[in-house]
Amino acid sequence: MTKKKIRVGPYLYPMPVVIVGANVDGKPNFMPIAWTCIVEHEPPTILISASKNHYTNKGIKENETFSINTPSEKMVKATDYCGMKTGKETDKSDVFGVFYGDLKSAPLIKEAPLNLECKLDKHFEYIKHDIFIGEIFQAYAEEDSLKGVIPDITKIKPLIFSMNDNNYWKLGEHLGRAWSIGKDYKK
Repeated sequence: MTKKKIRVGPYLYPMPVVIVGANVDGKPNFMPIAWTCIVEHEPPTILISASKNHYTNKGIKENETFSINTPSEKMVKATDYCGMKTGKETDKSDVFGVFYGDLKSAPLIKEAPLNLECKLDKHFEYIKHDIFIGEIFQAYAEEDSLKGVIPDITKIKPLIFSMNDNNYWKLGEHLGRAWSIGKDYKK
């Protein structure tokens, strides 16, 4: 197999799509983001990286809270719409049903199978982006998206994003259990 040098870029596949929610000037606003990752397991902490010009960033800074909502594949059109429109010009507060959790200041999406309510822990600027690190204060899930008490990826049916060609995807098949399937590895 021959390796070929390609244009340098952030080729990470797949990228989960989440919808970040924040109240901006007292009104819910939402933006889809695929630049997100887990920072810590305990305390449960998550990071989002958003271009500095995003309107939602203003609300995160104002309230020091935000939500991470995992859209299902059936939410792809509404999710993409929220990414095509800026809250500076378009009221996105009625795109989804909204509810508030224990923090009372981070808008959560009723239609999303999984919601994380976050308190802002750290914010810093890096080149062209605002980096927000939030501690997950409370998690919510649709009952039919659970396997016991744990969110089930096959029931959530999350959106996957391919940044370098700007396409949405859905999950494929199960391959094996982590920290288990490798026991049978032979070189």
